[in-house]
Amino acid sequence: MNEQIISRAGEIIAGKNGGGNEGYCTLSLIDNDGYPTASTISVSKSDGINWITFCTGFYGNKPNRISKNNRASICFNSEDYNITLVGTIAVITDPVIKKEMWYEGLSNHYNGPEDSDYCVLRFHTEHYNLLIDWKEARGKL
Repeated sequence: MNEQIISRAGEIIAGKNGGGNEGYCTLSLIDNDGYPTASTISVSKSDGINWITFCTGFYGNKPNRISKNNRASICFNSEDYNITLVGTIAVITDPVIKKEMWYEGLSNHYNGPEDSDYCVLRFHTEHYNLLIDWKEARGKL
């Protein structure tokens, strides 16, 4: 049963790839004072619940926080599901990955995937807590 729930969670997340109004989730990071902070962010791409990428800029505080504490949690929710993932997150500046994760909505904020202010955040799941269609799965990857 866990495999079915995990697979369904991956499908839900994949449906949010590419940004846009339906692509939001909540990303929680630790701030510079050691407190958790949460903000919404658009999903760029994902691989099931294994990893999820987000696009942001160095002008914001996320890359700075991640450099000091790479622990993170992500939550996708609606009235039909709650997908909570806990793991680690990294700031990626590799030009190939930046180009691969780019989606059209980012052109409102950056001059293209080569923009030096643009970066990718890659989250890797370690633990999951899934509630989908009133079925629950918890575990470690």
